[in-house]
Amino acid sequence: MAAWGPLSLTMSPSASLGFRCLLTEKHSSRKLLKSLTDLCRRGYTVKAQQAVEDSGGSAAGFRGPLDHYNGLIRDGSLREDEHQKAVMQTLDQLHKTLRGYSNTPTSFLSKFFTKPKPPKGYYIFGDVGTGKTMVMDMFYSYVETEKKKRVHFHGFMLDVHKRIHRLKQSMPKRKAGKMAKSYDPIAPVAAEISEEACLLCFDEFQVTDIADAMILKQLFQNLFLNGVVVVATSNRPPEDLYKNGLQRVNFVPFIAVLQKYCQTLRLDSGIDYRKRNRPSAGKLYFLSSEPDAEVTLDKMFDELAFKQNDITRPRVLNIQNRKVRLNKACGTIADCTFEELCDRPLGASDYLEISRLFDTVFIRHIPLLTLNKKTQARRLITLVDALYDHKVRVVILADHPLEDIFVHDGDHGHDESHILMDDLGLKREDASSLSIFSGEEEMFAFQRTVSRLTEMQTEEYWLDGDRSMKSQA
Repeated sequence: MAAWGPLSLTMSPSASLGFRCLLTEKHSSRKLLKSLTDLCRRGYTVKAQQAVEDSGGSAAGFRGPLDHYNGLIRDGSLREDEHQKAVMQTLDQLHKTLRGYSNTPTSFLSKFFTKPKPPKGYYIFGDVGTGKTMVMDMFYSYVETEKKKRVHFHGFMLDVHKRIHRLKQSMPKRKAGKMAKSYDPIAPVAAEISEEACLLCFDEFQVTDIADAMILKQLFQNLFLNGVVVVATSNRPPEDLYKNGLQRVNFVPFIAVLQKYCQTLRLDSGIDYRKRNRPSAGKLYFLSSEPDAEVTLDKMFDELAFKQNDITRPRVLNIQNRKVRLNKACGTIADCTFEELCDRPLGASDYLEISRLFDTVFIRHIPLLTLNKKTQARRLITLVDALYDHKVRVVILADHPLEDIFVHDGDHGHDESHILMDDLGLKREDASSLSIFSGEEEMFAFQRTVSRLTEMQTEEYWLDGDRSMKSQA
């Protein structure tokens, strides 16, 4: 499965509300509504100005992301937030600067002249739920450059590693008795990506994997030199990326590269808009201690499965030449346990495939996640990120309330951690500060997971995630 495709418009659930308001009768003609909605459903890039002009509704459309944002405030769809507005003003200026921008030569002769200097990108960071993804997606939808991509950072890095593997596999086999020539695939991979996009928008820029950390400097340095403009959102400031990670000294030079080509913007209003009072979709989060909780989930599954053109059965997913079995599924509904999804060695590629195939996922028996279960907690965070980004609906059965699932205590003397410390030749007192053992990264990221799961229980999110309604439309 391709982790990301050319010319795609992807909007997060929190950003989709704002984009739908662009299509309301108050601000657009019915013809514009139909043309933009059809474009979104087919997955094409929306060139806002061109779509408006083609529909004959230029007077009714917005001039750009800032005008759009102000329109949402005027009609009451958004509350005014000075922090968001300041970031949106900056992105609106970049939107104008990028008009017609390309990082590819326009003619044969242009190769012999100095390339125009690309504009600086932006790295937007702040607390969870403050609107970072919304403002980036609004900006992205108006950029008129033909080559642009918007992708979750997990998906992007998966695609990069696939490309690296493909290039290495294409190299001639080493002859017996001869040393293999060293081959560095990072620059060619960056060149490939640069040919496909001159604007990359990343949601949830985070680095937790040492394999990613070691290649980011070279990868992004080549992307920037090839004229790629980057806009990214993150919960961490650049200097805190991969904080306390293994071999972080080799990662630190990337931060300087990022700060050279991207201006840092802070969006931190102190409000988590995902947790604001919004109509609920009904009870979707159950506690194991509640009477008949399992029976209630069984009934919910049966009601949803009844509408599917399928029978309830196990499903085997083929993911990168591996088989991942889910014990209970029906059509686009999967009924899973925490053990199935997070106790097995699954990763982002598996969760992205589950998000592609299913629009509703039941997750049963989520235990209390202490430091002993850091790995499982990390998988749950990655799973929720993938489900949220694809608007997959969730029904959860857990041992503890959502805010209390992950706790930073418990037995710190976990056998697996001790084995890994020994393998790395680390003393236990020296290793205690590394994020892989301390659980600090999981605690930090879990704030985002709680915020997202809160939004995923709203009526708006539940209706947005109903793919049967979209296919009928």
